Amino acid sequence: MLPALYHAHHGEVMDDLPFWLDLAGSASRPVLELGCGTGRVLIPLAEAGHAVTGIDHDASMLAFLQSQLPEVLKPRVNLVQADMARFRLACPFPTIIMPCNTLSTLPTATRQATFINIKRHLAEGGVFAASLPNPQALADLPRIGEEEVETTFTHPLSGNPVQVSSAWQRTRQAFVIQWHYDHLHPDGSIERLTVTVSHSLDRLEVYTQEINQAGLKLSSLLGDFDHTSYTPDSPYLILIAQSS
Repeated sequence: MLPALYHAHHGEVMDDLPFWLDLAGSASRPVLELGCGTGRVLIPLAEAGHAVTGIDHDASMLAFLQSQLPEVLKPRVNLVQADMARFRLACPFPTIIMPCNTLSTLPTATRQATFINIKRHLAEGGVFAASLPNPQALADLPRIGEEEVETTFTHPLSGNPVQVSSAWQRTRQAFVIQWHYDHLHPDGSIERLTVTVSHSLDRLEVYTQEINQAGLKLSSLLGDFDHTSYTPDSPYLILIAQSS
């Protein structure tokens, strides 16, 4: 997907930023973000004074993020193209985060290897946190969601409107959402780009077991970014763990 288009769609989401900034703590604490994308969370962390390492497998996303970094922030930011299950960094981190619903998009084997790698890179007493759509809430939805318009924004290159709609299907194992980006040209033509994202419907118990097996200890379960305790009806599942 065109990184500039992705950023235009998701870059204005800010409701979770206070949560990640609070979790990162004082500005002297370095942060590792897994799946940093175009920097929606990474840049505010760097602006708050943190030294941030961002990992993403998509070179085009990282190139876009690098182009968006103000010069004053560049000394604080280290961008690494790597598989989050296999990367190796020299120093451990007191805070490792995985925002933006990334965790539930990982295949099971990749997710398990990622937890082990997180344990490897988490400093003693450090904190790991990940947010994902609540799998229980997704599993309770109907099997099919018809296409609906979500929002409209300005195309970052052409200046034309882009209408975003979504449709979804639910199986026993996954919630699969299709994002349709309709680029509306002045001559009336429509150029559609479709992006498909699959979220695992593995239950909380599966995540808990994998976290424990990786040598991490689950310390908190939240259901939103206001620190509300998790329930089966929560919009999110936010996992917070420490080295065991």
